[in-house]
This record gives sequence, C-alpha cells and structure tokens, in this order.
Amino acid sequence: MHELLSLNVRQKISLSTQEEELLKTFFIPKKLRKKQFLLQEGEVCQYAAFVEKGLLRSYTVDKKGNEHILQFAMEGWWISDLFSFYSGEPSVYMIEAMEDAELLLIKKDRYEDLLQAIPSMERYFRLLLQNNLIATQRRLNDKLSLPAEELYLKLIDTCDSIPQRVPQHMIASFLGITRETLSRIRKQLSSSHKK
Repeated sequence: MHELLSLNVRQKISLSTQEEELLKTFFIPKKLRKKQFLLQEGEVCQYAAFVEKGLLRSYTVDKKGNEHILQFAMEGWWISDLFSFYSGEPSVYMIEAMEDAELLLIKKDRYEDLLQAIPSMERYFRLLLQNNLIATQRRLNDKLSLPAEELYLKLIDTCDSIPQRVPQHMIASFLGITRETLSRIRKQLSSSHKK
C-alpha cells in the first residue's frame, strides 16, 4: 500500500532501500468510506494524511450554512489542517472522503520521530510546504484577479479528472463562484469545442 508514497518521495529526494522500508513504519494505513470524516470541525487534527486511493475534500461551513471548499486531495496528494496539526488548536475545517479512500496517516509525534530517523525527509516536507505556499498564493491571486472561466480552466489544467469526480456545486464552491456561473462556463466551453 505504500507504493504511491514511495514514488512521491522519490520524485523529490533520494532514499536508500533501508530508509524506504523504515519510512513505511511511521504510517498508519486507514480506509474511509465515501462521506466518512477524517476530521470534524472543533477536533484537534491528529494526522497528516497521504492519499493512496480516492478523493477527499477540506471545507468549512459559514453561519448561513454555505460550504467553502479549501482543498481537494486525490491520489498522490497530502491533506491535513496544518495549523491544528502543529499547534494543537481545534480545527475550523472538516476533511471528508468524497470517494472510498485509502490513506496513510502520520501522527505529529511520529512525524517528529520520522525526521529524526530519516533526516532527508525534512527536505521532502519542506519542499511540500514550499510548493503548497506557492500554490496557495497563486490561487488567492487568481481568485482576486481572474475571470471565472479562467479559474475553471486552471483547475482543469491542474487536474483534468476533477469534473468527472466532483459534483458541479462543489467545484463552484472551490472556485468561489455560483453554480449558475459554472454551468454557463461549462456550456460555453462545450459549445466552443464542438465548433
């Protein structure tokens, strides 16, 4: 079950065969059924999760009951509430499986042990955090400056399986647009491809 994690790590750093075997011992395999939660609002986030199979989402619900999706995570991606994970403060997010999922979880104390046991993993996680910060800044800038159609096209460019795996209302929530706007964009793109 650790194949995708090993591949993901190898894309960023080099580990010896012994280190790869040791790495596996720090993770807890976990299966979630569709609609099952890894994290609920108000809980302290105990784990950083690597997605081996399936699709999850991280989101909040505002006072009016509207969902605001922060992140989707599919095969080969990580998901967590990093603030809660590192600080021990209660989370404001929920993390839910959108499909049956297979995860590899690491607890905070095991994460610290991992960095001691395999020092090069510090570089791996630094690169993950660095890439996440860059992606978050770009997404924020895009949301503030790009028209809705370009936001949708960027999302599809990043992950072309999203429209098949995620309901339209959730894509709209992630992009910060209305369902009607997303429907109009999809219709326009569909008709322009038929020409």
